[in-house]
Amino acid sequence: MSEIPQKIGKYRIIKEIGRGATAVVYLAENPHYPEPVAVKHIRFKDRSKDEAKWNRRLLKLLKAEEAVAKRLDHPNIIRIFEAVTLPEEAYVVMEYFPGGTLERYCGFEHLLPVHRAIGIVFKCCMALDHAFMKGVVHRDIKPANILVDENDNVKITDFGLALNINKKIDTDSTFIMGVGSPAYMSPEQIKSYPLNQKTDIYSLGVVLFHLLSGRLPFRAANPAQLIYKIINVDPPSVAQLNPDLPEAIDSVITKALAKDLYSRYKNGAEFAKDLSAVRYKILDDKFKPPDTSRFAVLRKMSFFTEFDDIDLWEVLRLSSWRKAEARTLLYREGDSDQRFGMVLEGEVEISIDGRQVACLGAGEVFGELAWLDSVDHRHLATIISIEPTTYIEISPAALALATEEVLELFRSRLATVVTKRLAATARELSRGKAAAVRAEHTASGGLDLQLVDN
Repeated sequence: MSEIPQKIGKYRIIKEIGRGATAVVYLAENPHYPEPVAVKHIRFKDRSKDEAKWNRRLLKLLKAEEAVAKRLDHPNIIRIFEAVTLPEEAYVVMEYFPGGTLERYCGFEHLLPVHRAIGIVFKCCMALDHAFMKGVVHRDIKPANILVDENDNVKITDFGLALNINKKIDTDSTFIMGVGSPAYMSPEQIKSYPLNQKTDIYSLGVVLFHLLSGRLPFRAANPAQLIYKIINVDPPSVAQLNPDLPEAIDSVITKALAKDLYSRYKNGAEFAKDLSAVRYKILDDKFKPPDTSRFAVLRKMSFFTEFDDIDLWEVLRLSSWRKAEARTLLYREGDSDQRFGMVLEGEVEISIDGRQVACLGAGEVFGELAWLDSVDHRHLATIISIEPTTYIEISPAALALATEEVLELFRSRLATVVTKRLAATARELSRGKAAAVRAEHTASGGLDLQLVDN
């Protein structure tokens, strides 16, 4: 880490408060101003051709941020006091805000109460509406660019990528192709279409979805899949991902994330109005923090090794946590019932026609064949708890609400479980049987072709 400078320009540096790929942010004081300020500092060291091109781009962004800031005056937008560019360095002096970014509230284990999340996004709506009235579109709305303190005071920052919609696109000095963060970009931004304020509405809708569910509306293994989904796939229901949410929030998020511009909110004020209608129907005292102890139990199970944390939180929401006394019938052979479970503590017996087939302990799945059977949906065995047993149970109705990512993980893992059990059964059946026929030839792995002379 580089040494902290004592001064930058006329500003005395107190301490470092943030660091990014291109800039370091310091807490500083101005001898002529009573309140502390934040100084975003960039050094230009590399004189190579590529680096010089990047430096020019950074300077353009800094100047754009200063120009935009002079037009914006809103309590939920960070104020910019000045931007200074020198041959070796550049810095932006801005209002100091002691809050952290919204990123810390995007994980399911750290979700805010619903009324607080909605209140924060409401303030962002009004700030973006003010920017739009001044002819400014942010173009990079994401949790990292939204600061929040302990009292839910909000500041939107980083207007360096902002677009002046009063200028023509091809002559706008702040217009740079491909700006924005892919997961939060609107369909029209990905397509490089002309942008207006509705692109920020979409991005803010993604932020709200993330705050309420602990996951993004679109997830993918690579950028190409993500782009395809943003352009072509409808987002999942946020109220289904988090049953604690009011159903009314679904229609609000659906409108904010509409791919058709005419169906999306036309401005931040309209978005904020619908949010306030949902907010005042919520009873604030209903909030209960998620039970992280249950998450920790599932995380230790080998069955869930390939599940990301986001997927595992979804499993917790979908499943029921159950306890059974010894000798309790869980599932009956022949019943049309697609529920299946996993032993967390204790042991269960699997039997067919009144004869024991196997006993399963902690981490083992049972009853899965009924769910995998897409024709009869019947349990092929009777399952009884041998001793007091704790298990999670998943019903087909719950899985119908699961995201495709979680469904695919269940299909894959359960198929693996069944395959291994069939292999173990075949091994048992082979005991005491006659010796196998010895092979004298090895089949080729492909198709042999011969040329035939006519």
